[in-house]
This record gives sequence, structure tokens and C-alpha cells, in this order.
Amino acid sequence: MQPSPAFRSAAPIVRLTNGFVEPFDNAVAAARTCYSPRIVTAEDVRKDEKARAVRDRIARETYQAGHHTTLQHATFQFSLENVSRQLIWSVLHAHPFYNSEQVSQRYVEVRPDRVIVPALPEREEALYRGVVESQMAAYARIGALLLPRAESEFYRLFPARRRTPEKWTGTLKKRCQEVARYVLPIGTFAHLYHTVSGLTLHRYHRLAAAYDVPTEAREVIAAMVREVEAVDPLFFREAEDPLPLESTHEARALRETGRALGVGGPDARAHRAEFDGGLQGRTSTLVDWSARGEAAIAQAVRNVLGLPRSAMDDGAALERVLSPKQNPYLSEALQLGVHGKLMRTLVHASYTFQKKLSHAADSQDQRHRMTPASRPVLQATFIPGQPDVIVPALLAEVPEALDVFTRTCAEAWVAIERLVDEGVAPELALYLLPNAFPIRFLESGELLHFHHKWVHRLCYTAQEEIWRASLEEVRQVRAVHPRIAAHLVPPCTLRKEAGITPFCPEGPRYCGVPVWNRSLEEFERLL
Repeated sequence: MQPSPAFRSAAPIVRLTNGFVEPFDNAVAAARTCYSPRIVTAEDVRKDEKARAVRDRIARETYQAGHHTTLQHATFQFSLENVSRQLIWSVLHAHPFYNSEQVSQRYVEVRPDRVIVPALPEREEALYRGVVESQMAAYARIGALLLPRAESEFYRLFPARRRTPEKWTGTLKKRCQEVARYVLPIGTFAHLYHTVSGLTLHRYHRLAAAYDVPTEAREVIAAMVREVEAVDPLFFREAEDPLPLESTHEARALRETGRALGVGGPDARAHRAEFDGGLQGRTSTLVDWSARGEAAIAQAVRNVLGLPRSAMDDGAALERVLSPKQNPYLSEALQLGVHGKLMRTLVHASYTFQKKLSHAADSQDQRHRMTPASRPVLQATFIPGQPDVIVPALLAEVPEALDVFTRTCAEAWVAIERLVDEGVAPELALYLLPNAFPIRFLESGELLHFHHKWVHRLCYTAQEEIWRASLEEVRQVRAVHPRIAAHLVPPCTLRKEAGITPFCPEGPRYCGVPVWNRSLEEFERLL
């Protein structure tokens, strides 16, 4: 892409790496097959002038009528470079219909120049760049300061590894940079493979100018569309123009509540206090659930097997689907739940949690696409004068590192306020927010999908915040659905109960703790 007039930093690089080569004709062929005694092919719909006229009419009519599943057959894989973490969180991963493989800040060190820089007036741009430099310097400094404490804890877990410290230098560095990244700005660049259907791409195009990063999103999505049009100029023939930001639902709602310009004010302060009070001291609080969830699942199990209650009571039915001794799918590497008739009974219990995670942790949490959440418009929740961050456990144990972190975050807050006061658009100023900025949201899902999430996120190798949230959630489920929660345990415990060895499936990534011998009350970790 050509350099963007909106940004000084490197332009996003968008490449179509794989995809359908005739998506438009394929969509019409799929539509015609619904009313045909045989499969209609792409060649059929374009074979002559009459066929093409019919093709174009069907494409127009199906689009206008909202029959869009035909667009979903086409799949496009893009490689994306020089895109911000904020764009990924707010747009690319904010819905369930995608697949991504993205560079990890937990395992890959971030270079100082890998941050988006808006095109601002000279004084404001100097302020912006100065804060980024401070954040990058703090990232390196915090990582170094954390190392002695990380080494102490690591060798407590693995005392035999003290004999070969050179083998573990890289591992320890990664543990420290995972925590140090909390000071990095959400405008830090990432690269990824991102795969979506043609229908999702049409939706991206329509909402390209929506919150939270309309300027960057318009450029990246327009480049994705151009890449597809280079393969098939017809695919976006019926596409509607992007909605202007001011016409989006969220912009109208903010405008009508007096919040259209700038960042959060008194209402945002009141909301934050109200939300945090509702957490009751937790990271995640259960606020709603299926009252008869256990009974509903048990009845569904009997329905699948054609059994009366007299042949299988509720307890036996729950054990049949939730116990790894009876359900072999639970110890499979593949997630087979949505394909197994008995495991699909777990959709009949659902839960809603009120949660607060850092932007860094929530960016991973949202990858659990089947437990969706209602996440905020970021500028509506930023409160000037009140730095608001999540502090990881390891960072809290090293006062000097915590001091660097706290001072750097405070500096970012002051800079954001000054930039907004000088007329810089909030979407651009907020790129300076640290990864530690809290995302406050509600998350809901069915047990089938929470089960998959909790099992894997209770593993001690999971991201720390999500691990702690999952532990809190399972403990709360136990209070309302004890027979369900009895089987909400880490993968190693499931494998032990199923009689599969080794208990830990992580191989060389073993956490060093025999978790399978511990109850949830005994769970604790620092790294």
C-alpha cells in the first residue's frame, strides 16, 4: 500500500494469500442450486449472455432480499502487517466469524519502532512519539527488573534446571516480557494471517468506519476489498457504501446521550464505580445463569438416548456427558463437542459473567468466539485524570518494576488528555493507552463452550488474568450447579480421570506443578 496521509508510520501491508478465484459466479451458482434438480456450476451461470443476465439479476435480488449465505461459501485468507492491536481487538476479532494466527506479544519481543504513529501537528506528534519512546523503554526496563524474581520462582518449580541455566534463558525472558508488555501501547503493530468468508468481508466493508478505529479500519478493509476485486471484479458489485461514522448505531447513541465528542466524563466515572462495585472484589462475577441447568442437561441426555427417568436419573445423566471416565471425547485433542449428539446437550445451561480484564488479556479472551461479550466503545470509558490499569501478579511483587510501570502509565494518561484537548481525534490519541487498560464487559455462553474454555484456561500455562478469571468463574458455578462444576478441571486432571498418560498434554511446556493432585481451593500461581 502507498503511505497513508493519516499516519506517519509504515502503511499496512495487505495481501490475499489464498482464496476463491470466482466467488461471484460461485455465489450465484449456489443460489440457483437451491431450485435446481442438479448442481449448478460457476461455468453454467456465465456460459452465455443470457446466463450472465440471469446471474446478475439473481445476485442483485438475493443481496437486496438479505439472502446472503451464498456469499459465505467464498473464503479469503489475508496476511496483514503493520496493523495495530487496537484494530485487531476492535474490528478483526470482535465477532465470531473469522480465523486468525497472530504474532504473540507473550513470546515475541516487541521492537521499539513497531507502533502506529498518526499524522499530527508537529508539537502533538512530538508528544505522541515521546510517550511511545517512554513506553518502549519501560518495556525493556521492566523485563530486566522482573528477571530475578521470575528466576527465583521458576527454579523453585524446577530445581533440577538450576544445573543448566543456559537452557532456560529464553524461557525466562519470555515469562518476563509477557508481563512487561502490559506497559506497551495498544497501538503496537502486529502481523497475522486472517481468514474470513465473503459475507464477513462485505460486513467489514459496510461498517469500516465504525468505532473504535475508523481511520485505520477504512484503510485496511479497503485494501482487503481491493485484493479480492483484483481476483474477481464482480464480487462487490452489489456492495453498499460504508456507513459514515456519524450514521452508525453507536455514534447515534453516544450523540443522543451527550457523549459524541471527546472522551468519558462524569457519566463514565459513575459507570466505572457502579461496574467495579458489582464485581464484588472479583475479576469475574456470575450475574445470571440457567436456574434449571443441571436438570435440563440431564433431560436432554435422556432424550438423546431414548431413556425414561427411571432408567437414568439426573446424576447418572450428568456423569454420562461430563465425566471423562464415561465420555471419551473429553480427552480428545480435537474439540468434538459441537459434533457429538450427547455433548450438544451442554447447550441447555448458560451463564453470564461481569468481567474486567486488561486490553492484553481480553484480546486473548475474545478468541473464545463462542462465549461472546458486549465490549465497550473505548473512548466512552477513558476517564481523564484517573489512570486505570490492571497490574499482573509478578509485576506487583517487584516494587521497582511496578514504579516504572505506574509512572509510565500516568505519563500516557497525561499525554492522551493533552492531545484530546488540542483537538486530536480520540481514536488517534487512545493508541497510547497501555495494554493494561481495563476492558469492562459482560460475557455470556452455553456450558458446551464455557466447558472448552474453562478446561483449557485452568491450565497453569494459560495467560494469568484469564486463568484467574476462569478459576473464579468455575468456583461460582460450583455454588449454583455443583454436579456440573465437579468436572470443570484442567486438561491434566481430565486425562488423569480418563486414565491417559502422561497426565500433562503440554510436553516440554509442563508448568512444573502436579495440578492433577490439587483441588480448586489449592490453585495458586505467580508465573
